[in-house]
Amino acid sequence: MNEKLTIGLIFTVILLFPTESKAFNLSQTICEYIAADDKKRLRKLQKTNKFKFRKIFKDVRCNNDNILIFAAKRNANEVGELLIKKLPKKVLTEQMSELESHSATLAEIAKARAG
Repeated sequence: MNEKLTIGLIFTVILLFPTESKAFNLSQTICEYIAADDKKRLRKLQKTNKFKFRKIFKDVRCNNDNILIFAAKRNANEVGELLIKKLPKKVLTEQMSELESHSATLAEIAKARAG
């Protein structure tokens, strides 16, 4: 009887604590799709997991950069353009100087949107 209780507790603990691992995998997948400039798969991931780029912007880091700067450094112009459309104008303004230093193309798109 004691063994069944122990096994039951182990399964309960495993089922209750997968969220950190899931969040890490989601962040890692987001970074992989940005690096590959795979806009289609990134949008599918977004819809499946029901997140907004403006909500995850501060939390997801790719090689110690935020997702917009990471996209600029990787020349991921399709994904970068998507992010520019989805992020608040205030964020774009704050990121403008760093964005300009890594991607003139994305910086122009961001300037046009930020006004």
